[in-house]
Amino acid sequence: MKVVVTIQHPGHVHFFKHAIAELEGRGHEVFVFARENEVTADLLERYDIDYEMLAGTYDSLPTLVAVQATYEARLLARVLRIRPDVITAIGGPAATHAAKVVGARSVVFYDTEHATIIKKLAYPFADAIYTPECYRDEIGPKQVRYPGYHELAYLHPDRFEPDPGVLAENGIDPDRKLAIVRFSGWDSSHDMGQGGFDDPSEVVSRLEDAGARVLITSEVDLPPDLEPYRLTTDPAGMHDLLYYADVFVGEGATTAAEAALLGTPAVYVNTLTMGYIDDIEERGLLFGYDGPDRHEQGLKRAIEIVEDDDPERWSRSRDRAIEGMIDVTDVIVAALEGAGMERGRRAEPADAVDART
Repeated sequence: MKVVVTIQHPGHVHFFKHAIAELEGRGHEVFVFARENEVTADLLERYDIDYEMLAGTYDSLPTLVAVQATYEARLLARVLRIRPDVITAIGGPAATHAAKVVGARSVVFYDTEHATIIKKLAYPFADAIYTPECYRDEIGPKQVRYPGYHELAYLHPDRFEPDPGVLAENGIDPDRKLAIVRFSGWDSSHDMGQGGFDDPSEVVSRLEDAGARVLITSEVDLPPDLEPYRLTTDPAGMHDLLYYADVFVGEGATTAAEAALLGTPAVYVNTLTMGYIDDIEERGLLFGYDGPDRHEQGLKRAIEIVEDDDPERWSRSRDRAIEGMIDVTDVIVAALEGAGMERGRRAEPADAVDART
């Protein structure tokens, strides 16, 4: 079976990395095509994944449109040559469009309800759409729900083992409280017009006043006074740092979910919320603030966590929360192999349309 995996974000590398290895181990041919975004290329190389970068970054809606058009055209040219059985993506308008042209099956994974543009461009062309059980939208016969979150494709206990060496590598005193702070960019199609913290400098100063060492990861340029706090570690070590941190404070939903599922309490400050964020919050691992007072309320909660004298309770909460959750890599592999088998049963590429649609 030939499988094309498309990558548009660093998180997609984590999501697919184990599935890529397992599929190749089972004798399938896997082709990875990417669009540059933050540290995507660094992660692909770090995990020794062969790939081709088809398009660069963007910094506004007009440049996003141009980059996406370039990416989609180049992806189509590659799949016309490869003639894959299955094309997969997170969201993935380009993947679903290319699949229709070449008669491949398209398998989409998604968890972001408010990404209206992506859903309108991708869902009508997808053959199967896999979502967490907590996904709010009802998509129809194409939808397959599973008990888990995207992040459990790489942070499930069967997949992730923290490396304590990351503390020494970053000069972190294990006896001092550690806060990981993330500031997001707002140029994605589903993020424009949204917001998080009012004053990044105040976030850092108040966490420090509470006794925490602060490290920042950011999608945007930082003011000069915050640049010394920027985390410069190997991107592949980010999850180790989240595991050993005492609190995560940030505007990014994916990183907030990652921290929570590693047993680190997460304070999520963003006007946007999603089904999986609400679900994790209900399990007591995440605290979300999206109102006009989100900056102050989020900081207040973060400081309370830093000053908490029973940090082990978060690990206990995490163990209870993921009980019954599955290794999502198993879902990915089964979905792609199943789609490949269905594709193989069809005699003509032109017939490669999901029978359920």
